[in-house]
Amino acid sequence: MTLCARGIREKVFDFTSPEKGAKILDVCTGTGKQAFAFAKRGFDVVGIDLSVEMLKIAEKDNGYDNLRFVMGDAEKLPCRDNHFDVSCISFGLHEMPWLAIRKVIIEMTRVTKPQGKLILVDYSLPPGRLKSFFYYHFVRLYESQYFPEFVKANLEAILENTGLKFLGFCDGAFGCVKIWKYEKV
Repeated sequence: MTLCARGIREKVFDFTSPEKGAKILDVCTGTGKQAFAFAKRGFDVVGIDLSVEMLKIAEKDNGYDNLRFVMGDAEKLPCRDNHFDVSCISFGLHEMPWLAIRKVIIEMTRVTKPQGKLILVDYSLPPGRLKSFFYYHFVRLYESQYFPEFVKANLEAILENTGLKFLGFCDGAFGCVKIWKYEKV
């Protein structure tokens, strides 16, 4: 997804449209690409990941004073309640079973301020039966065992009773990526 992800990082920022001075959490930050997209615009950003190796890469590439990386489990975020204006996760949900996804979303909700935004970015099936078929089988070759179930599920329906208000979504990378926006109520 690296080729598509470059443009997606900017689209995520635009779709999120954080208010000036917003504190942003990037969950499952990996090498920090989404965190960098927020930090380069002057926002205070914390990137959290469980992988020490990924965080080393992120730290090495970090040239921002307003961005720090922390090791932590997305299912038990080491953050205060109601602290962040925006909590974002990019390309991490398809790596998890549904029980873990719910736990991560609940944790992201806990650390996000009321009326704060949750941004979820991940794979989706593109429009068109043939295109969808080939995309699904190609990506399935290199993605986790959870990808097939994730990409075929209705995330909006699964997150209905989580204390989040669905604000909408937009597509990216020709429909191969979806960006969901929720508000904590």
